[in-house]
Amino acid sequence: MKNFSQHAAWTFVLSVLVVCTVLAGGYQIGEQGARAVGMGGAFVANASDPSAIYYNPAGLVGQTGINVLGGFDLIMPSTKFAATAPLPSSYSMSTNSQVFTPINVYGTYQVDDDMVVGLGIFNPFGLGTDWPAPLSTNTSISTFYFNPSIGYKINEDLSVGLGISFVYGSVSITAPGETFDATGSGFNINIGAKYKVMPGLTVGLSYRIETDVKLSGDLTMSTALGSKKGTGDVTVPMPGNLQIGAAYDVMPELTVEADLQYVQWGAFESLDLNYNLGSPIPAGTQAQPQMWDDGITVRVGGEYKYSPEITLRAGLIIDLTPQGISKTTPMLPDADRTDISLGGSYKIDDNWHVDASYMLVLFADKTVGSTNIYLTPGTYSSTAHVFSVNVGYAF
Repeated sequence: MKNFSQHAAWTFVLSVLVVCTVLAGGYQIGEQGARAVGMGGAFVANASDPSAIYYNPAGLVGQTGINVLGGFDLIMPSTKFAATAPLPSSYSMSTNSQVFTPINVYGTYQVDDDMVVGLGIFNPFGLGTDWPAPLSTNTSISTFYFNPSIGYKINEDLSVGLGISFVYGSVSITAPGETFDATGSGFNINIGAKYKVMPGLTVGLSYRIETDVKLSGDLTMSTALGSKKGTGDVTVPMPGNLQIGAAYDVMPELTVEADLQYVQWGAFESLDLNYNLGSPIPAGTQAQPQMWDDGITVRVGGEYKYSPEITLRAGLIIDLTPQGISKTTPMLPDADRTDISLGGSYKIDDNWHVDASYMLVLFADKTVGSTNIYLTPGTYSSTAHVFSVNVGYAF
Protein backbone atom coordinates (compact mmCIF):
# COMPACT_ATOMS: atom_id res chain seq x y z
CA MET A 1 0.00 0.00 0.00
CA LYS A 2 2.67 2.38 -1.14
CA ASN A 3 0.74 5.64 -1.19
CA PHE A 4 -0.81 5.15 2.25
CA SER A 5 2.44 4.18 3.97
CA GLN A 6 4.75 6.52 2.07
CA HIS A 7 2.70 9.59 2.82
CA ALA A 8 1.45 8.85 6.33
CA ALA A 9 4.39 10.81 7.70
CA TRP A 10 3.47 13.87 5.66
CA THR A 11 -0.29 13.78 5.49
CA PHE A 12 -0.42 14.48 9.21
CA VAL A 13 0.48 18.06 8.28
CA LEU A 14 -2.66 18.23 6.20
CA SER A 15 -4.57 16.62 9.04
CA VAL A 16 -4.39 19.80 11.10
CA LEU A 17 -7.38 20.96 9.11
CA VAL A 18 -8.25 18.17 6.72
CA VAL A 19 -10.32 15.93 8.98
CA CYS A 20 -13.24 13.70 8.06
CA THR A 21 -16.07 15.50 9.83
CA VAL A 22 -18.78 14.03 7.58
CA LEU A 23 -20.85 17.11 8.27
CA ALA A 24 -21.73 20.38 6.56
CA GLY A 25 -19.11 20.14 3.82
CA GLY A 26 -15.52 20.33 4.88
CA TYR A 27 -15.06 20.57 8.65
CA GLN A 28 -18.06 22.59 9.79
CA ILE A 29 -20.61 21.38 12.37
CA GLY A 30 -23.85 23.19 11.61
CA GLU A 31 -25.90 21.19 14.11
CA GLN A 32 -26.13 23.61 17.05
CA GLY A 33 -29.62 23.02 18.41
CA ALA A 34 -31.92 19.98 18.35
CA ARG A 35 -34.93 21.99 17.23
CA ALA A 36 -33.05 23.35 14.20
CA VAL A 37 -31.51 19.93 13.45
CA GLY A 38 -34.99 18.42 13.30
CA MET A 39 -35.82 20.99 10.61
CA GLY A 40 -32.70 20.22 8.57
CA GLY A 41 -31.01 23.36 9.91
CA ALA A 42 -33.57 25.56 8.10
CA PHE A 43 -33.85 28.01 10.97
CA VAL A 44 -32.45 31.40 9.97
CA ALA A 45 -35.91 32.96 9.44
CA ASN A 46 -37.59 31.15 12.34
CA ALA A 47 -34.75 31.39 14.90
CA SER A 48 -37.14 31.80 17.82
CA ASP A 49 -35.38 29.96 20.64
CA PRO A 50 -32.02 30.73 22.36
CA SER A 51 -30.07 28.92 19.62
CA ALA A 52 -30.76 32.06 17.57
CA ILE A 53 -27.43 33.20 19.04
CA TYR A 54 -25.83 30.79 16.54
CA TYR A 55 -28.37 30.79 13.70
CA ASN A 56 -29.49 34.43 13.60
CA PRO A 57 -29.10 36.82 16.57
CA ALA A 58 -32.01 38.95 15.33
CA GLY A 59 -34.20 36.04 16.45
CA LEU A 60 -33.48 36.95 20.08
CA VAL A 61 -36.15 39.64 19.76
CA GLY A 62 -39.46 38.30 20.94
CA GLN A 63 -38.00 35.89 23.52
CA THR A 64 -39.43 37.00 26.85
CA GLY A 65 -38.02 36.77 30.34
CA ILE A 66 -35.00 34.55 30.95
CA ASN A 67 -34.41 31.41 28.89
CA VAL A 68 -31.75 28.72 29.17
CA LEU A 69 -31.16 26.01 26.57
CA GLY A 70 -28.43 23.39 26.71
CA GLY A 71 -27.60 20.14 24.99
CA PHE A 72 -25.27 18.11 22.84
CA ASP A 73 -24.97 16.02 19.71
CA LEU A 74 -23.89 12.40 19.41
CA ILE A 75 -22.11 12.17 16.05
CA MET A 76 -21.13 8.72 14.78
CA PRO A 77 -19.30 8.86 11.44
CA SER A 78 -17.86 6.04 9.36
CA THR A 79 -15.83 5.98 6.16
CA LYS A 80 -14.87 3.00 4.04
CA PHE A 81 -12.12 2.94 1.41
CA ALA A 82 -12.17 0.32 -1.36
CA ALA A 83 -8.89 0.22 -3.27
CA THR A 84 -8.81 -0.22 -7.04
CA ALA A 85 -6.03 -1.09 -9.51
CA PRO A 86 -3.07 -0.96 -9.24
CA LEU A 87 -3.77 -1.77 -5.56
CA PRO A 88 -5.29 -5.14 -4.60
CA SER A 89 -8.68 -5.15 -2.92
CA SER A 90 -7.07 -6.44 0.28
CA TYR A 91 -5.85 -2.88 0.88
CA SER A 92 -9.36 -1.67 1.54
CA MET A 93 -10.06 -0.32 5.04
CA SER A 94 -12.55 1.48 7.26
CA THR A 95 -12.06 4.19 9.84
CA ASN A 96 -12.12 3.07 13.47
CA SER A 97 -15.39 3.67 15.31
CA GLN A 98 -15.65 7.10 16.93
CA VAL A 99 -18.34 9.06 18.77
CA PHE A 100 -18.12 12.85 19.04
CA THR A 101 -20.14 14.97 21.48
CA PRO A 102 -20.09 18.68 20.55
CA ILE A 103 -22.06 20.83 22.99
CA ASN A 104 -24.25 23.91 22.78
CA VAL A 105 -25.37 26.07 25.71
CA TYR A 106 -27.40 29.26 25.41
CA GLY A 107 -28.90 31.81 27.77
CA THR A 108 -31.06 34.87 26.97
CA TYR A 109 -32.38 37.81 28.98
CA GLN A 110 -35.09 40.27 27.93
CA VAL A 111 -33.85 43.77 28.82
CA ASP A 112 -37.06 45.48 27.65
CA ASP A 113 -39.64 45.24 24.88
CA ASP A 114 -37.07 46.16 22.24
CA MET A 115 -33.84 44.49 23.41
CA VAL A 116 -32.77 40.95 24.30
CA VAL A 117 -29.21 39.90 25.15
CA GLY A 118 -27.71 36.43 25.28
CA LEU A 119 -24.63 34.25 25.55
CA GLY A 120 -23.87 31.08 23.62
CA ILE A 121 -21.09 28.50 23.89
CA PHE A 122 -20.81 25.97 21.08
CA ASN A 123 -18.47 23.92 18.84
CA PRO A 124 -19.12 24.92 15.20
CA PHE A 125 -15.93 23.42 13.72
CA GLY A 126 -14.09 20.23 14.58
CA LEU A 127 -14.34 16.43 14.96
CA GLY A 128 -11.65 14.14 13.52
CA THR A 129 -10.69 10.86 11.91
CA ASP A 130 -8.96 7.65 12.98
CA TRP A 131 -7.50 5.39 10.28
CA PRO A 132 -6.09 1.97 11.26
CA ALA A 133 -2.77 0.49 10.06
CA PRO A 134 -0.99 0.93 7.76
CA LEU A 135 -2.04 4.60 7.67
CA SER A 136 -2.26 4.66 11.50
CA THR A 137 -3.23 8.32 11.66
CA ASN A 138 -5.48 9.82 14.34
CA THR A 139 -6.60 13.43 14.09
CA SER A 140 -8.91 15.56 16.20
CA ILE A 141 -9.65 19.26 16.07
CA SER A 142 -12.09 21.28 18.14
CA THR A 143 -13.23 24.87 18.50
CA PHE A 144 -15.16 26.63 21.23
CA TYR A 145 -17.03 29.83 20.43
CA PHE A 146 -17.99 32.06 23.38
CA ASN A 147 -20.60 34.25 21.71
CA PRO A 148 -22.31 37.15 23.59
CA SER A 149 -25.10 38.60 21.43
CA ILE A 150 -27.77 41.28 21.31
CA GLY A 151 -31.04 41.50 19.40
CA TYR A 152 -32.85 44.81 18.87
CA LYS A 153 -36.32 45.58 17.50
CA ILE A 154 -36.24 48.44 14.97
CA ASN A 155 -40.00 48.36 14.50
CA GLU A 156 -42.84 45.83 14.59
CA ASP A 157 -41.62 44.21 11.37
CA LEU A 158 -37.81 44.47 11.51
CA SER A 159 -35.29 43.25 14.06
CA VAL A 160 -31.49 43.06 13.88
CA GLY A 161 -28.81 41.24 15.85
CA LEU A 162 -25.08 41.31 16.55
CA GLY A 163 -22.69 38.85 18.17
CA ILE A 164 -18.97 38.92 18.99
CA SER A 165 -17.17 35.65 19.76
CA PHE A 166 -13.94 34.66 21.41
CA VAL A 167 -12.75 31.53 19.58
CA TYR A 168 -10.52 28.88 21.15
CA GLY A 169 -9.17 26.04 19.02
CA SER A 170 -7.07 22.94 19.60
CA VAL A 171 -5.66 20.14 17.48
CA SER A 172 -4.07 16.79 18.23
CA ILE A 173 -2.47 14.63 15.53
CA THR A 174 -0.66 11.31 15.74
CA ALA A 175 0.88 9.56 12.74
CA PRO A 176 3.81 7.10 12.45
CA GLY A 177 6.79 9.03 13.83
CA GLU A 178 4.84 12.29 13.87
CA THR A 179 2.82 14.24 16.46
CA PHE A 180 1.42 17.74 16.67
CA ASP A 181 -0.47 19.19 19.65
CA ALA A 182 -1.39 22.85 19.42
CA THR A 183 -3.86 25.49 20.60
CA GLY A 184 -4.82 28.97 19.45
CA SER A 185 -7.49 31.65 19.60
CA GLY A 186 -9.18 34.40 17.62
CA PHE A 187 -12.27 36.59 17.43
CA ASN A 188 -15.42 36.36 15.33
CA ILE A 189 -18.38 38.61 14.49
CA ASN A 190 -21.86 37.56 13.37
CA ILE A 191 -24.83 39.70 12.36
CA GLY A 192 -28.43 39.00 11.47
CA ALA A 193 -31.81 40.44 10.52
CA LYS A 194 -35.44 39.28 10.45
CA TYR A 195 -38.22 40.99 8.51
CA LYS A 196 -41.94 40.23 8.63
CA VAL A 197 -43.00 40.62 5.00
CA MET A 198 -46.66 40.06 5.83
CA PRO A 199 -48.61 38.05 8.39
CA GLY A 200 -47.32 34.48 8.31
CA LEU A 201 -44.25 35.19 6.15
CA THR A 202 -40.85 36.09 7.62
CA VAL A 203 -37.47 36.31 5.92
CA GLY A 204 -34.15 36.05 7.71
CA LEU A 205 -30.54 36.84 6.91
CA SER A 206 -27.39 36.07 8.88
CA TYR A 207 -23.66 36.31 8.24
CA ARG A 208 -20.75 35.02 10.31
CA ILE A 209 -17.38 36.33 9.16
CA GLU A 210 -14.28 34.24 8.52
CA THR A 211 -11.98 33.76 11.49
CA ASP A 212 -8.35 32.71 11.09
CA VAL A 213 -7.09 30.79 14.13
CA LYS A 214 -3.34 30.37 14.52
CA LEU A 215 -2.58 27.05 16.24
CA SER A 216 0.85 26.78 17.87
CA GLY A 217 2.37 23.94 19.86
CA ASP A 218 4.75 21.00 20.13
CA LEU A 219 5.77 19.18 16.98
CA THR A 220 7.61 15.90 16.40
CA MET A 221 8.68 14.97 12.86
CA SER A 222 10.64 12.17 11.25
CA THR A 223 13.73 13.45 9.44
CA ALA A 224 16.86 12.02 7.81
CA LEU A 225 18.51 12.57 11.20
CA GLY A 226 15.82 10.63 13.02
CA SER A 227 12.86 11.81 15.06
CA LYS A 228 13.19 15.49 15.99
CA LYS A 229 11.14 17.48 18.51
CA GLY A 230 10.42 21.16 18.11
CA THR A 231 7.58 23.61 17.65
CA GLY A 232 5.16 24.38 14.86
CA ASP A 233 2.24 26.59 13.96
CA VAL A 234 -0.45 26.65 11.32
CA THR A 235 -3.24 29.11 10.58
CA VAL A 236 -6.65 27.52 10.12
CA PRO A 237 -9.48 29.48 8.43
CA MET A 238 -12.97 29.11 9.88
CA PRO A 239 -14.86 30.17 6.75
CA GLY A 240 -17.49 32.87 6.53
CA ASN A 241 -21.14 31.79 6.36
CA LEU A 242 -24.00 33.64 4.67
CA GLN A 243 -27.54 32.31 5.15
CA ILE A 244 -30.84 33.58 3.83
CA GLY A 245 -34.21 31.97 4.34
CA ALA A 246 -37.97 32.35 4.41
CA ALA A 247 -40.45 30.86 6.89
CA TYR A 248 -44.15 30.57 6.08
CA ASP A 249 -47.06 29.63 8.31
CA VAL A 250 -49.05 27.30 6.10
CA MET A 251 -51.61 27.04 8.87
CA PRO A 252 -51.56 27.95 12.57
CA GLU A 253 -50.13 24.52 13.41
CA LEU A 254 -47.65 24.18 10.52
CA THR A 255 -44.60 26.28 9.63
CA VAL A 256 -42.23 25.49 6.77
CA GLU A 257 -38.89 27.10 5.99
CA ALA A 258 -36.39 27.03 3.12
CA ASP A 259 -32.81 28.33 3.50
CA LEU A 260 -29.86 28.83 1.20
CA GLN A 261 -26.40 28.76 2.80
CA TYR A 262 -23.22 30.04 1.15
CA VAL A 263 -19.98 28.95 2.82
CA GLN A 264 -16.77 30.73 1.85
CA TRP A 265 -14.57 27.65 1.69
CA GLY A 266 -12.41 29.46 -0.87
CA ALA A 267 -10.61 30.90 2.17
CA PHE A 268 -8.95 27.48 2.50
CA GLU A 269 -6.35 28.18 -0.16
CA SER A 270 -3.33 26.59 1.48
CA LEU A 271 -2.35 24.89 4.71
CA ASP A 272 1.14 26.09 5.65
CA LEU A 273 2.98 24.49 8.56
CA ASN A 274 5.78 26.63 9.98
CA TYR A 275 8.24 24.40 11.85
CA ASN A 276 11.33 24.82 13.98
CA LEU A 277 13.09 21.57 14.89
CA GLY A 278 16.34 23.11 16.08
CA SER A 279 19.89 22.69 14.86
CA PRO A 280 21.07 21.43 12.47
CA ILE A 281 17.70 21.51 10.67
CA PRO A 282 16.80 25.06 9.57
CA ALA A 283 13.38 26.42 10.37
CA GLY A 284 11.05 26.40 7.42
CA THR A 285 7.54 26.15 6.04
CA GLN A 286 5.79 23.24 4.41
CA ALA A 287 3.00 24.54 2.20
CA GLN A 288 0.14 22.32 1.04
CA PRO A 289 -2.10 24.08 -1.52
CA GLN A 290 -5.80 23.25 -1.08
CA MET A 291 -7.70 25.68 -3.33
CA TRP A 292 -11.17 24.63 -2.19
CA ASP A 293 -14.27 26.09 -3.81
CA ASP A 294 -17.00 28.03 -2.04
CA GLY A 295 -19.89 25.75 -1.06
CA ILE A 296 -23.68 25.86 -1.42
CA THR A 297 -26.14 24.14 0.92
CA VAL A 298 -29.92 24.00 0.52
CA ARG A 299 -32.03 23.35 3.64
CA VAL A 300 -35.76 22.69 3.84
CA GLY A 301 -37.71 21.89 6.99
CA GLY A 302 -40.97 22.21 8.85
CA GLU A 303 -42.56 21.83 12.25
CA TYR A 304 -46.10 20.81 13.13
CA LYS A 305 -47.77 21.53 16.49
CA TYR A 306 -49.51 18.22 17.03
CA SER A 307 -50.82 19.25 20.44
CA PRO A 308 -50.09 21.90 23.08
CA GLU A 309 -47.38 19.61 24.45
CA ILE A 310 -45.97 17.93 21.31
CA THR A 311 -44.34 19.46 18.20
CA LEU A 312 -43.07 17.30 15.32
CA ARG A 313 -40.36 18.23 12.80
CA ALA A 314 -38.70 17.01 9.60
CA GLY A 315 -36.00 18.34 7.31
CA LEU A 316 -33.87 17.76 4.23
CA ILE A 317 -30.37 19.04 3.35
CA ILE A 318 -28.55 19.02 0.02
CA ASP A 319 -24.89 19.94 0.60
CA LEU A 320 -22.38 20.28 -2.24
CA THR A 321 -18.79 19.52 -1.28
CA PRO A 322 -16.17 22.28 -1.66
CA GLN A 323 -13.51 19.66 -2.35
CA GLY A 324 -12.85 18.46 -5.90
CA ILE A 325 -11.71 14.93 -6.69
CA SER A 326 -8.12 16.06 -7.32
CA LYS A 327 -7.99 17.52 -3.78
CA THR A 328 -9.23 14.43 -1.96
CA THR A 329 -7.00 12.74 0.65
CA PRO A 330 -7.51 9.90 3.13
CA MET A 331 -7.84 12.58 5.82
CA LEU A 332 -10.92 14.19 4.23
CA PRO A 333 -12.76 12.05 1.70
CA ASP A 334 -15.51 14.63 1.53
CA ALA A 335 -18.32 14.34 -1.03
CA ASP A 336 -21.74 15.73 -1.89
CA ARG A 337 -24.27 14.67 0.71
CA THR A 338 -27.97 14.37 1.39
CA ASP A 339 -29.25 14.55 4.96
CA ILE A 340 -32.65 13.51 6.26
CA SER A 341 -33.78 14.59 9.73
CA LEU A 342 -36.69 13.95 12.08
CA GLY A 343 -37.35 15.50 15.46
CA GLY A 344 -39.79 16.71 18.02
CA SER A 345 -40.35 18.60 21.26
CA TYR A 346 -42.24 17.78 24.43
CA LYS A 347 -43.43 20.57 26.71
CA ILE A 348 -43.26 19.18 30.24
CA ASP A 349 -44.84 22.22 31.89
CA ASP A 350 -44.83 26.00 31.56
CA ASN A 351 -41.09 26.09 32.33
CA TRP A 352 -39.47 22.92 31.02
CA HIS A 353 -39.28 21.42 27.53
CA VAL A 354 -37.15 18.84 25.71
CA ASP A 355 -36.08 18.86 22.05
CA ALA A 356 -34.69 15.77 20.32
CA SER A 357 -33.79 14.94 16.73
CA TYR A 358 -32.06 12.40 14.52
CA MET A 359 -30.21 13.07 11.27
CA LEU A 360 -28.98 10.52 8.74
CA VAL A 361 -26.06 11.82 6.67
CA LEU A 362 -25.62 10.09 3.30
CA PHE A 363 -22.54 10.80 1.19
CA ALA A 364 -22.26 10.13 -2.50
CA ASP A 365 -19.54 7.56 -3.24
CA LYS A 366 -16.36 9.30 -4.36
CA THR A 367 -13.88 7.56 -6.64
CA VAL A 368 -10.37 8.98 -6.97
CA GLY A 369 -7.39 8.03 -9.12
CA SER A 370 -3.65 8.28 -8.52
CA THR A 371 -3.08 11.43 -10.55
CA ASN A 372 -1.03 13.21 -7.88
CA ILE A 373 1.03 12.46 -4.79
CA TYR A 374 -1.84 12.76 -2.34
CA LEU A 375 -4.24 10.35 -4.04
CA THR A 376 -4.56 6.63 -3.49
CA PRO A 377 -6.80 5.05 -6.16
CA GLY A 378 -10.09 3.82 -4.83
CA THR A 379 -13.62 4.71 -3.74
CA TYR A 380 -14.63 6.39 -0.49
CA SER A 381 -18.06 5.71 1.03
CA SER A 382 -19.17 7.65 4.11
CA THR A 383 -22.22 7.88 6.35
CA ALA A 384 -22.98 9.43 9.74
CA HIS A 385 -25.68 9.26 12.38
CA VAL A 386 -26.39 12.39 14.42
CA PHE A 387 -28.53 12.43 17.55
CA SER A 388 -29.27 15.84 19.09
CA VAL A 389 -30.85 16.63 22.46
CA ASN A 390 -31.61 19.94 24.19
CA VAL A 391 -33.33 20.78 27.45
CA GLY A 392 -34.82 24.25 27.88
CA TYR A 393 -36.02 26.18 30.91
CA ALA A 394 -37.93 29.47 30.93
CA PHE A 395 -37.92 31.62 34.07
